[in-house]
Amino acid sequence: MRTAGRSRAEAPMASAEFPAVPGGIVSRRALFARLGNAARVTTVSAPAGSGKTVLLRSWIRETGLAEHAASVSIQREDQDPQRFWIAVCDALRATAGGADLVRPLTEAPELDGWTIVERLLEDLAPLEDRIWLVIDDLHELRSAEAQRQLELLVMRAPEQVRFVLSTRRDLRLGLHRLRLEAQLTEIRVDGLRFSLDEARALFDGAGVELSGAALARLHERTEGWAAGLRLAALSLAGHPDPEGFAAGFAGSERTVADYLLAEVMERQSEEVRRLLLRTSVLERVNGELADLLTGGSGAERILQDLEQAGAFVVSLDARRSWFRYHTMFADLLQLELRRTAPDEVTAVHRTAARWYAEHGCPMEAIRHAQAAGDWDPAARLLSDHWIGLGLDGQTATAHALLGGFPAAVIAADGELTMLAALDETEHGSLGEAERQLALAGHRSASVPGDRRERFDVTVTGLRLLLARQHGDLPAVVEEAQRLLTPGHARGGAEADHSVDLRALALISLGVAETWSVRYDDADQHLGRGVALAHRIGRPYLELLGLAHWAVVALGGSLDLVAERGEQAIELARRHGWTDEPIVAAAYVALGLHMLWRGRLDEAEPWLERAERVVRPQADPVTVLVLHYGRGLLDLARGRDQDALAGFRSAERVTGLVAAHHPLATKTRAFQLHTLVRLGEAQRVEQAMAEMDPGEHETGETRAALAALRLAQDDPQAAADALAPVLDGSTPPMAPRGWLLQPLLLEAIARDALGDPDAAGRALERALDLAEADATLLPFLLHPAPGVLERHARRGTAHAALVSEILGLLAGERGEPEAGAPARLREQPTDSEIRVLRYLPTNLPAPEIADELSLSVNTVRTHMRHLYEKLGTHSRSEAVDRARALGLLAPSSRRA
Repeated sequence: MRTAGRSRAEAPMASAEFPAVPGGIVSRRALFARLGNAARVTTVSAPAGSGKTVLLRSWIRETGLAEHAASVSIQREDQDPQRFWIAVCDALRATAGGADLVRPLTEAPELDGWTIVERLLEDLAPLEDRIWLVIDDLHELRSAEAQRQLELLVMRAPEQVRFVLSTRRDLRLGLHRLRLEAQLTEIRVDGLRFSLDEARALFDGAGVELSGAALARLHERTEGWAAGLRLAALSLAGHPDPEGFAAGFAGSERTVADYLLAEVMERQSEEVRRLLLRTSVLERVNGELADLLTGGSGAERILQDLEQAGAFVVSLDARRSWFRYHTMFADLLQLELRRTAPDEVTAVHRTAARWYAEHGCPMEAIRHAQAAGDWDPAARLLSDHWIGLGLDGQTATAHALLGGFPAAVIAADGELTMLAALDETEHGSLGEAERQLALAGHRSASVPGDRRERFDVTVTGLRLLLARQHGDLPAVVEEAQRLLTPGHARGGAEADHSVDLRALALISLGVAETWSVRYDDADQHLGRGVALAHRIGRPYLELLGLAHWAVVALGGSLDLVAERGEQAIELARRHGWTDEPIVAAAYVALGLHMLWRGRLDEAEPWLERAERVVRPQADPVTVLVLHYGRGLLDLARGRDQDALAGFRSAERVTGLVAAHHPLATKTRAFQLHTLVRLGEAQRVEQAMAEMDPGEHETGETRAALAALRLAQDDPQAAADALAPVLDGSTPPMAPRGWLLQPLLLEAIARDALGDPDAAGRALERALDLAEADATLLPFLLHPAPGVLERHARRGTAHAALVSEILGLLAGERGEPEAGAPARLREQPTDSEIRVLRYLPTNLPAPEIADELSLSVNTVRTHMRHLYEKLGTHSRSEAVDRARALGLLAPSSRRA
């Protein structure tokens, strides 16, 4: 036995669990607080190397408990119960409170543990000051009689005695009674894991400089295991390439391997070592599979015992039937298996693959079949489950599994080539997907006859996806009808996924119709598809439909845009998909919703989110709409050069989408508007002269022509250009309030012609439309404050709306609204303004931090400074004050 406290000048003993690390010990304040405020008995139960010993010693040292804590450490080689109790008595005598109370003991043949406990209880009864009895490595106390004696002491000791019991496995001391009485504090392995900040402090103390990414990788790899981190710090101190070493740090590192072999493997029987080695290649294992791989029996009991003993075995379910090994322990086991039985590795993988396939675990079966080099069964399994993976949002898993096949195997297999094409639609480019689709057709002869129907259905699904991504509505309709036609295929994928494919077909139709501005048809198909996806439990497919259904609502109710968009984002948040490309359309919809309502500061963050997640090569239509929205935002802000760049970017993307896409015409029209504002009249004239006659006559192009004529001081020509739009003889413009634009231009033209009555009629019609759904964007794109002011003086049914538009225009021009408070004496910084733009949203500070790539503390500091500068005390007050000061766009009254 070892005791601490016998000599208060004695330095703490070196830990058996950790070699010395330069820089000393990390102060773990949260755990210190738990220990200090703990109940009468505290157990610290965790595997070797979890930092138990170092935690207890540093807690005693740093909290000034050295004179009040009696520490006993039990050694493996010392199993004499009498010596244990003598060590306990000596440690208690070395404390300030026990020095005068606890009588000394010396070894004697007749000395009995029960007698010692009774004498200790008698000695400690008058204790007034609190003392702690800390027993480390209690699992090494093998004497059952000594354990029962300790239980008696724990249960009957006076209130002033606190017990801290450290062990590698749960104790059999009858502590359940204390648990029921709330007198037991339990600290387990999860509570001992180092946080990322604690790991950083450890490496800083060791003088090891690592990037954030390398440190995070080490933290993840070690799972916060204290010994793993300390051994890494020991290895990295003075290492010439710390970043490279950290990237490859594993359980096979010599220092780690030596530690684990000594502390874990050497303690196990031959039967247990065989089980650990042969199951080490598995990500998870249960008793049945372990018995199969070892040819033995009783594996479940062994695994449960190992977990209880803290041998780096972790249970994965409440029934303790499935287990996994600590990452670094698994590394070591796999190294040992390859070293001691290399011929068994392939057989273990092959057996595991068959077992997983038979028990409905296809992903694990594929990985093990690939590890065994059994490419054909692995390919068939992946082909059978690819559709389900895609519909469940597990495209990253599917991508990784496909990457497990050699290129030559894929090239020789028609089904794998088809999967490569599908993979390109998600992770590559549409051009490469089409190339792979053509190759799959050439290699279709390799597909067995009994799998041909499945292959054909997959081909149809792929063509549907490609057509949808290109915005090619006729092709989408053709392929969707194939999937929607009953009996299209009678087996294979159709039998397995018939309802899934129907939902996919309906939603794909709706998506294509959405981007083709066929909102009524899109609304019907997306509504049915979303409902079906929800009913069959396909949230990823439901999210795809909801995101585009929000876009559809731009043609009708802006309130409905917000409702559907928020539903989509909440669904994405629940499943961890907020950074996936599938949610980009929802971000675009909410950005355009704010944009149409004139809330430019709130629109911008949503569009920025969409920019971050969208994949340009795989989803060009969404990118087209995004650039288009960006261009409108910049145009409304008066950032004409930025707007022109946005519209040109959108036009370049049109080359990747179906010919004559409706947004292409709108994009070119707004390029012309922007060029007019930039004074490039000659370029606009030339562009219109070269334009296709059909496009020249669209409402959007005629509105651009009217803007040009107004800029050329020819209001009559502007009115003439608008006449076919307003009398309905040109093709109708898109639903979302776009008639507002020609009406507003008509009002400006008529006002310039000196016809206030005609100007008033046009403007009143425009205000009628704007009032219905708080659609304010056109008034920012074609600012005409003078016309609005004159109209208000003549009398209008929309006086409040006119006042709001004028205030909005004043804010965008940097002019104070009438009656607005004076400007701040100290203006917010640019960084604070960036945070301010997010305050009107519902995003909490951590999500704002993610959006701006800042720390949460930085965001909260900016928010605090904003409150101070604005003279407010809450987020809502700050938003209201910022709007009044023109720092944020005013809120729409109908929002």
